[in-house]
Amino acid sequence: MSIWQEAEALKNELVARRRDLHKHPEPGWTEFRTASMVIKELQSLGYEVHYGSEVMDEASMMGLPSAEHLEKCMARAIAEGADADLVKAMAGGKTGVLAILKTGKPGKTVAFRVDMDSNDVQEDMQAGHRPYEEGFASEHPLAMHACGHDGHTTIGLAAAKLLMAHKDELAGTIKLIFQPAEEGVRGAYAMVNTGIVDDVDYMFGGHLGFKNTVDNSLVTMTGGFLATTKLDATFKGVSAHAGAAPEEGKNALLAAAQAAISLSTISRHSKGSSRINVGVMNAGTGRNVVPDIATLKLETRGLTTEINEFMVKEAKRMLQAAADLYDVKLSVSMAGSAPATTDDTELAHEIAELVKEKCGYDAIFEFADMGGSEDAGYFMERVQNNGGRASYLMYGTPIAAGHHNSHFDFNEEALWKAAATLTEMAIYFSNK
Repeated sequence: MSIWQEAEALKNELVARRRDLHKHPEPGWTEFRTASMVIKELQSLGYEVHYGSEVMDEASMMGLPSAEHLEKCMARAIAEGADADLVKAMAGGKTGVLAILKTGKPGKTVAFRVDMDSNDVQEDMQAGHRPYEEGFASEHPLAMHACGHDGHTTIGLAAAKLLMAHKDELAGTIKLIFQPAEEGVRGAYAMVNTGIVDDVDYMFGGHLGFKNTVDNSLVTMTGGFLATTKLDATFKGVSAHAGAAPEEGKNALLAAAQAAISLSTISRHSKGSSRINVGVMNAGTGRNVVPDIATLKLETRGLTTEINEFMVKEAKRMLQAAADLYDVKLSVSMAGSAPATTDDTELAHEIAELVKEKCGYDAIFEFADMGGSEDAGYFMERVQNNGGRASYLMYGTPIAAGHHNSHFDFNEEALWKAAATLTEMAIYFSNK
């Protein structure tokens, strides 16, 4: 059988795995059950597997939940079947996994990255939503795989199985990276900074649906990744009785409100598109108290990393100016980030020609514009800066609703097709 046919034969297995993951979603840095399952599967296949502190740089981990929340998620994962020793080794949210296959033959080092985390979304529990109707909707409140990462993890493990079955056709080294905390672009940076892709010649990522909702199709190069930075700003003032002694207070709420408005006045950049958005503002403790605490959650984006850095610099200036205006203290922390990426049109064409020969897609497109941000860009950027090449695929599938929507779902036929594609790419590029 061709690899395409071999992958199709795994269809029922992949659907079952995806649905199990969908029932047990784990948001960023809490993927203890998912990562435990991934580790056990990869070890059983014969991979050299690294996880926890081996592949996560603690100082680079952004937007971590509280220690108390992480402990609760660890306990839940174990209760739901995760290996307790593996969970313990991933304490603190170090849920990244790296699998290595060394062929023993001269060749290239080829890496594939998939993400594992879910969204902070309450899943639709009504008739008409397939996961609910067919019994695999999320069992975790306010957590849902509403972006297809359950499918991405499934694709990665399916490719791992096919690659091991075709080990004799491979050369060099294959790396499979299972990344936590893509949502909020938090996880890739911590893995990149351990050096796990510093020796990689070819780096590939991918996504179900998004800008490719054409069934049985493939995009071989996704561009338009916007560089982004996620910031949390906290204003600390002085509380006081709003009626008896308002002059004794320092109003953090007004500082935050001023900042939220001022941030929108940052000038646009002449070299390309730029974005800024304040998504959350929380402030105050009571109607008769001068508010002494306020927080903003905001993000910047830019067509290039340079433009995004301009937006970040200006945003911090505006935040500090608002704090100074109301004589309150300011602290700013980075909750996530991702760089812009460089397109490789020649590589896109090379992948397209390979896939036309080896796979059974009805349509192959060599480019799609992301129009958003993805921290796979950190892996791609590091490999390209070291002289390697990188691409980001899009696996075509109709979607039931937009990504991050409570009604999101996709065509599970895309799972085995993506796994076959990655396997063919590994064979081809490792032998170059």
